[in-house]
Amino acid sequence: MLPHAVSFVAKSGTGKTTLLEKVIAELKNRGYRVGVIKHDAHHFDIDHPGKDSHRLTQAGADTMLISSPEKLAVIKKHAESPPIEELIAVYFGDVDLVLTEGFKKSGLPKIEVHRRERSGTLLCRGEAHDPSLLAVASDEPLQLDVPVLDLNNPSQVADFVEERIIHATD
Repeated sequence: MLPHAVSFVAKSGTGKTTLLEKVIAELKNRGYRVGVIKHDAHHFDIDHPGKDSHRLTQAGADTMLISSPEKLAVIKKHAESPPIEELIAVYFGDVDLVLTEGFKKSGLPKIEVHRRERSGTLLCRGEAHDPSLLAVASDEPLQLDVPVLDLNNPSQVADFVEERIIHATD
């Protein structure tokens, strides 16, 4: 059984990461095990030159895992990004909830983050109407067909996630 999941989406610079940091802390305080997947449209590298892991990857390893007593990291080469559902199924079986940042084109339920000073339009209720939008976390009142949450109240956002995502199918 897959863990519950919701994607936080927004235009770059809107404050997705800042909101997620606070929502994660709130959910952790409530006793939930939380996983996060961050979408990166650019090329990132966590494997640095000079480190043994980098040398092994450069030598041709398709998958390289580094493990310590506190954590592990997997570097897995692929031709294209796997579907978000596959990532959740493979890597997140040990958590109660997966929060994703980005993945605006996925079919996951979504909470859009909106900041008035960043943009006057929404991604999921603009030119396109995304049926997977559950709510908008905004710093201004909006008239929408989904609930509008207070962007500056991470506890309220966590309440919504708990009610609509975690307990929705329990």
